[in-house]
Amino acid sequence: MRIGIDVGGTNTDAVLMDGRTVVGWAKSPTTRDVSSGISNVLNDLLAKTKVSPKAIKAVMLGTTHFTNAVVERKSLSKTAVIRIGLPATSALPPYVDWPEDLKAAIGGVYYLVHGGYEFDGRPIAPLGEDEIREAAQKVRAAGIDCVAVSSVFSPVNPDQEKRAAEIIAAEIPGVKISLSHEIGRIGLLERENAAAMNACLSHLAVKIVQSFRDALAGLGITAPFYISQNDGTLMSADFVEKYPVLTFASGPTNSMRGAAFLSGLKDAVVVDIGGTTSDVGVLSQGFPREASVAVRIGGVRTNFRMPDVLSFGLGGGSHVRQDPLQIGPQSVGYEITTRALVFGGSDLTTSDIAVAAGMADMGDKSRVAHLDKALVQAALSRMWEMIEVSIDRMKTAAGAVPVILVGGGIVLVGDSLNGVSELHRPEHASVANAIGAAIAQVGGEVDRVFSLDAIPRDKALEQAKSEATARVLEGGAVPDTVEIVDVEEVPLAYLPGNATRIRVKAVGTLAVE
Repeated sequence: MRIGIDVGGTNTDAVLMDGRTVVGWAKSPTTRDVSSGISNVLNDLLAKTKVSPKAIKAVMLGTTHFTNAVVERKSLSKTAVIRIGLPATSALPPYVDWPEDLKAAIGGVYYLVHGGYEFDGRPIAPLGEDEIREAAQKVRAAGIDCVAVSSVFSPVNPDQEKRAAEIIAAEIPGVKISLSHEIGRIGLLERENAAAMNACLSHLAVKIVQSFRDALAGLGITAPFYISQNDGTLMSADFVEKYPVLTFASGPTNSMRGAAFLSGLKDAVVVDIGGTTSDVGVLSQGFPREASVAVRIGGVRTNFRMPDVLSFGLGGGSHVRQDPLQIGPQSVGYEITTRALVFGGSDLTTSDIAVAAGMADMGDKSRVAHLDKALVQAALSRMWEMIEVSIDRMKTAAGAVPVILVGGGIVLVGDSLNGVSELHRPEHASVANAIGAAIAQVGGEVDRVFSLDAIPRDKALEQAKSEATARVLEGGAVPDTVEIVDVEEVPLAYLPGNATRIRVKAVGTLAVE
């Protein structure tokens, strides 16, 4: 048995699964400190299912903690960036495109040193070890203990980043180091940004992971716990402490994985309607389609894997305003049970509209009986139009597509939508996000540039696949279950040597026994 938990902006959802069967589920309002919300929902779930905490073999968590910390500029550690790339790369220094308030929050300290590689692995310059040592001494003197190391084309050859980490660790006791080749892809600035963002979350990650441990231990659950990352796979608690940045956007990813599991569809559009926002994503082979362009997080460009998700302000708690008619983006959020009309409040919300239209049964429907029928119909039409336009924006080809509806706000949608071939509302759709966390697999990815003049294509593919497989096994997967789910080859015509970028993704089932 395993428990899946998803911490959303409005509700914290939990589901208990026995193998592939949903045994029970619970929802509880998300609390300001998050951990007590997790304790509340787990208490509720264990009470409903009457399952002993000792029967739980694993707990999977999806959390927005780290995204929120960057967006709100809170709980971030002072961080130094050491870039290996001189005499090249000096035109655009680290943090060049960061919002000033975020740069100020983490200190904006950086150093440029000699080294780095060309795309084919040839060195730009010998590694400036003395420069790194001197930079590390200045970082230590400034009282900074979080360092991000980036190097030109380090995904091709990570040796200089690794050597720099050894020197820094020797100079700064207890330092937390983020190496860019372990986080981002080809593209120096975006990869460096991702590493810096990861480094500034290092101390928060240790604190959050410990608070999760305490919440579970307080309920007598001694099973290991895992946290879902943004490609629909899992990482261990220890891994999260090292790479917190990989949890960004794990919420929508969990919903999409849960939608695929509940509906049995591998290729479809998923619309996840929550209390505050809706997320639209596309399933490809049962996994979320990845964004092909750089993704901005908290105003900073990054290039590590992120799901291609379109979010807009429509949820079960969205405000409905008249003259002129406006739906959202403001929402009553987790206060819906006190502020919506049907619950005795004074705010007209989309849930009130759904109750007045006879599409939902919640609260006291007599409190919305006075609503003008024309207003109700106009509001419904506007909501459906918002969803239809978003689905249309996410499609890559003309024609109707199958759509899976999940999330607590799916009562807002009627029986059909324009541009949709089939509308699926699977059982347990309201907790698809927690189910997605519970069924998540272990993943591993390799993104490298190979010179096909130096190594045959077959050998390059084989090497990338074996590296991705090794990462999955390192993450705790059962060896027999590992499979390659995505291979992408992009010839780089502007580089010599028949250069080709190869990206391979592998997944496997987590060993929980």
